Amino acid sequence: MSLKLEFVQKATAKGANISALCREYGITRQTGHKWLKRYEADGYDGLEERSRRPKSTPLGAAEEIIAAILKAREAHPRWGPHKLALVLRRKFGPSTPSERTIARVLTRFDQIRRRHRRHGSFHVPTQPPAIEVTSPNDLWTVDFKAWWRARNRQRCEPLTVRDACSRFVLAIEVLPSTGGTPVRAIFERLFRRYGLPKAIQCDNGTPFVAVQARGGLSVLSAWWVALGIELIRSRPGCPQDNGGHERTHADMAAEIEAEPSASRALQQRACDKWRQQFNHVRPHDALDDKTPAEVYRRSERALRTRSVLYPAGWYVRSVGGNGCICLHSEQHFISVSLVRHQVGLEPLDPMHMRVWFYELDLGTIEIVSDLPIEAASLASCSSASRVRALHAPASPPLTRPARAAETSTRAMGRRMPPAGAPDARCASRPSPPNATKT
Repeated sequence: MSLKLEFVQKATAKGANISALCREYGITRQTGHKWLKRYEADGYDGLEERSRRPKSTPLGAAEEIIAAILKAREAHPRWGPHKLALVLRRKFGPSTPSERTIARVLTRFDQIRRRHRRHGSFHVPTQPPAIEVTSPNDLWTVDFKAWWRARNRQRCEPLTVRDACSRFVLAIEVLPSTGGTPVRAIFERLFRRYGLPKAIQCDNGTPFVAVQARGGLSVLSAWWVALGIELIRSRPGCPQDNGGHERTHADMAAEIEAEPSASRALQQRACDKWRQQFNHVRPHDALDDKTPAEVYRRSERALRTRSVLYPAGWYVRSVGGNGCICLHSEQHFISVSLVRHQVGLEPLDPMHMRVWFYELDLGTIEIVSDLPIEAASLASCSSASRVRALHAPASPPLTRPARAAETSTRAMGRRMPPAGAPDARCASRPSPPNATKT
C-alpha cells in the first residue's frame, strides 16, 4: 500500500513521466493509470485491493434452476438449449438463464453428446443437388439403412433402392456387410429387370463413393458412369438432400426393425413382404392416392456399356490393374476405381493434360519435362514425367453449366464437348511420331 501511495505522489507531480515510473515500480502502464483514476475518484480508499470476482457467473445459477435444467433434459434428451429455455421460461420467467448458460450446464454435467469429427475429404459436394424429376426412372435413390441384428445376433444391412418419381421400392436386400461385390450383383439384376435409370443419387459412403479418389468415383459408381448413368451425390451430413428415401427408412424402422426376425433369411422374407405391401397396397398422397406400382413404368434403356467417344486430338488410355496409365513409356497413377476403363487425355498446354472419364472431369496431370515442347507435339516428349493428382469436386446436377474458357488446374466437373461438335470425332489412340507405342 505504501508503494502504491508513493507511486501516486510521484505520478501526480508536475512534469512526471508515467511510463518511466511504471517501469521503475515494475507495473504496466494500464495498472498505473488505473491507480491514478481510483485515487482521483476515491482518494486513499481507492488504492485498496478490490474483489476480482466477475460481475456475472453463468455457472453459478441457483441449484433449483440447475436441477430444473437437468430434469428437462432427462425428459427430452433430444431437445437443445433453445427449446429447453422456452420450456423453463414458463416456470421461472425473467430468472430463466440464457441459452448459453443452459448449454454450459449441460456440458458441465456431461449431458451433451459429442459428434465425431469427420476426416477431411477432397471430393465432396458443397451444394444441394438440384434435380428435376418428372417421370419414372429419371432418378433412382440408393442407400444402406442403419443396420440392426436379428434375434440370432446376425447383422442385417438393408440395401434399399427406390424410384424418386413413383416412390416404387425397387429392392430391399438384407446383406451381411456393405461390400461392393454383392451390391453390384444386385444392381445388375435390377438393371436387367427394370432397365437403366437416367441418374442415381447416393450419399458419400461406401461402396457408392470413394471420397479420396479422383472425382469421388468408386468401382461401383465408375461402372454406373460407364453405363451412361448420371451420378448425383448428397452433401455429407445432410440427410435432407435425400429426404424421400430417409422417410422410407423411417417406415422400415417402425414396421420391420422394431420386431426383428429370428435370422437374416427370415428378415429378408419380412422385407420382401413389406415391399410388396408398400408398392402394391399402400396409397400415397403425393401420387393422388395411387400406389407406386400404378405409377411406375419400366425403363426403355437396356443394360449395356456405352462405347468410348472422345474428341479428336485427345489421347485414349486404358487404366491398368494398378490404377495407372502408360503414357510415353511412363506410368502415371489415375485411380484404382477405373481399372479396365478408358480415360481421355486432353492436351491443355506443353506441361498439362486434363483427364476425362466419359463426360466427367477428373483433374489434370502435370508433365514435368527438361526440354521445352510444343502442345502439338506433346506426345513426343521422351524425358521423365510425373503426375500431380489434383482434387476434383463432386459431379454437378443433371443440367451442367457451360464449359469455361480459361484453363484451370482443378477439375470443374464439366462435360466434354458433345459427340456432334466439330472437333468431337471419335478419337482412337493417336500414335505421335518418334514415340514408343503403349
